Amino acid sequence: MHKGIYIIPNMITLGGLFFGFYSIIASVRGDFSVAAFAILAAAICDMLDGKIARLIKADSKFGMELDSLVDLVAFGVAPAILIYMWDLQQYGRVGWMAAFLYVACGALRLARFNIQSSGLSRYFNGLPIPAAAGIVCSYVIFQEHYFLDYSSPILVAALGYTLAFLMVSNVKYYSFKDMSIFRRKPFNILVMVLLVFVLVGSYPELMIFVLAAAYGLSGIVGLIFQVGTHHPVTKHEENEYEQKNTRL
Repeated sequence: MHKGIYIIPNMITLGGLFFGFYSIIASVRGDFSVAAFAILAAAICDMLDGKIARLIKADSKFGMELDSLVDLVAFGVAPAILIYMWDLQQYGRVGWMAAFLYVACGALRLARFNIQSSGLSRYFNGLPIPAAAGIVCSYVIFQEHYFLDYSSPILVAALGYTLAFLMVSNVKYYSFKDMSIFRRKPFNILVMVLLVFVLVGSYPELMIFVLAAAYGLSGIVGLIFQVGTHHPVTKHEENEYEQKNTRL
């Protein structure tokens, strides 16, 4: 610390904290769509800060610790308050306990990630907390846009419990840290990516939720296929993958 800290990546991280805090304020005011979009903005900051830090060689232990604290607020506390104020208040103690369980499991997920993180890894161990928050806020946006007059507190509570369980589970989720995605790809891949962008741009309220839910289900589907084939991802395979990407 006596040598100073890096300004740019840490300011982007604090930008995520700002959006997470603003989401809480919006939830208290009853602006639930605004609160959900604020969490998505925090997720963009979360994706950018680490990448920019590595790009300009400004990554540090301070930045990692700050990022973890911000994640708990922006993707743990903010989504929990959002679903509680949006649909769980009527359940009283059961409702706020469901929201608390989401926050607690998010904190446990972050703590486990901090002690298990070892650089490049093909899979996350458990659902990442930003992805869980993405599912929550995209569901709120989807519901507010298409079914404004319909509410299902039981479904919201079940969603909170399910995401809490997935965050602390050992279900594997693809990390998108595979460096091979930056290599040359067939032309058709570019066309498919373009089509995805067009769909998201045309129906953002629907497609953001579909993509977030698909990622949440991907780990469960992968676990089912893994059990069916009896070929789990071993630690040796993970180490070989990390060594290969380190050489790249």
